[in-house]
Amino acid sequence: MNYREKYELWLKSDALTDAEKAELRAAASDEGELESRFFANLQFGTAGLRGIMGLGTNRMNIHVIRHATESFARVILEEGPEAAAKGVAICHDCRINSRQFAEAAACVMAANGIPVRLFEDMRPTPELSFAIREYGCLAGINVTASHNPKEYNGYKVYWADGAQLPPAHAAAIAAKMEELDVFGSVKTMDYNEALKSGLITLMGVETDEKFLENVMAQATDPELINRVADSFSIVYTPFHGTGYRLIPEVFRRMGFKKVCPVPEQMVIDGSFPTVKSPNPENPEGFYLAVDLADRVGADFIIGSDPDADRVGILVRDREGRFVHISGNQIGVLMLDYVIRSKTKAGTMPERPCAVKSLVSTEMVRAVAQAAGVRCFNTFTGFKFLAEKKNALESSGEGHVIFAFEEAYGYMVGDYVRDKDAVGASLVLAEMAAYYYDRGMSLLDALDELYEKHGYYGENTLNLVMPGLDGLRKMARLMENLRAQPPENVGGIAVDAWLDYESGIRRTRGGQEKMEMRGSNVLSFELADGTVVVVRPSGTEPKVKVYILARADSREQCDKTIAVCANWAEKLKDVD
Repeated sequence: MNYREKYELWLKSDALTDAEKAELRAAASDEGELESRFFANLQFGTAGLRGIMGLGTNRMNIHVIRHATESFARVILEEGPEAAAKGVAICHDCRINSRQFAEAAACVMAANGIPVRLFEDMRPTPELSFAIREYGCLAGINVTASHNPKEYNGYKVYWADGAQLPPAHAAAIAAKMEELDVFGSVKTMDYNEALKSGLITLMGVETDEKFLENVMAQATDPELINRVADSFSIVYTPFHGTGYRLIPEVFRRMGFKKVCPVPEQMVIDGSFPTVKSPNPENPEGFYLAVDLADRVGADFIIGSDPDADRVGILVRDREGRFVHISGNQIGVLMLDYVIRSKTKAGTMPERPCAVKSLVSTEMVRAVAQAAGVRCFNTFTGFKFLAEKKNALESSGEGHVIFAFEEAYGYMVGDYVRDKDAVGASLVLAEMAAYYYDRGMSLLDALDELYEKHGYYGENTLNLVMPGLDGLRKMARLMENLRAQPPENVGGIAVDAWLDYESGIRRTRGGQEKMEMRGSNVLSFELADGTVVVVRPSGTEPKVKVYILARADSREQCDKTIAVCANWAEKLKDVD
């Protein structure tokens, strides 16, 4: 069926309202727009669904949400009546249509006889992960596009451990979506009727309190906070999103007295009016926080993305200017502090471990191993970090004290299996206060760690490949690298070629099987210790290239990153 035929099918469907049909008719005169909306279906992957909002098979809308949820419901029902009776927890963020999409998903689950625990209003992503575990649900749904621009929304799915779906379950849902008709196969029911019947139960403050109790248990040094509470000041921004209430409450319960939320960005608004993109990776989004921090003389700036699973920070340099700390640097600082604080408090578990994605800095491994903590790599995505944590702890092989990925995602404690900006904010604030009490900034702390472990530097390049040909170009790029693997990167010899799809690591002397396999990722180990990782994004039309360098000086790190980046930029010129 071509895109025109799909368009006509939607236009004739009784499932669409008159307003929705008017939107489609308005697009009919723009052939490119029509093709963009209907040339393909949004692909359901391990990250669920994510896309621009609007009508069409290649857009996020209530019909795609219902279709995905019907498919998910049938996968759940195949687990058997007892499993399905455990129900599903559903959450959403602040984005346009998020509440509508969450209620639509709840009504489809209820119509299939699957009980639903739905948050009464938007909540942070980690609280959904917590709720699944706390209430013994079989699965979860989160309506969010995380840090993407305002035009986007998304649909993430979780399993009973509180982590995002493993690949096998995601593939089962994708297969159901191929099998089921987007309109005719979907069951739904009235929202108020589902509430009255008890098929939908609302969660609220009681769940917040249980979640916060676990977050607050991560604090290790209340005496430290008491010492600095009258002088150490924090500016916080939720970027108009779900962290607006719980993260300031965490700071208050810790005992901080000088907490200044950015008033313009405490306004809940899914159009994100004060920023181009509500992404804590981007320092320019913190301009209002910096202005406020300078006015009030704050020492520390922290911001969470709209669904409060990722967090970024800024600290003052020696000239008093605010500097954005990278996700990798935050991970290094946090692990070092977690080790330091747990050791001091006597709460370090036996066989402690850290877990990171393979595209995240290897400096974390150096910090961990120097303290007798083992460090493990996983594929990118917190479902894999959570899976590794579960495997290590269920086997008795180790206890994970910290997990992170370079894209500003951190997990502490045992109460969630996903990125957690709420718990991370507690650790970050306590850590910043610890160094403040010693007369140091986090930049000073980083310098100490570089002196001890050597200099590490990282850079991520996004080779954007938009348009209808984007997916094909991404595939060809990866095929070319496999067919003709590079002998050198920017003039630096490649010593080993790692293909994580086949699980083979090849060197000039032979090859060996790796434990990690089954993902479309390539890695090149260079002669100077640099690692270059190439992988297609699972949610956006781009190939990501990660450069992980180590050297004896910052200058040499920067030089290595520059030559590798120049090599990587040329990859997008694929035929």
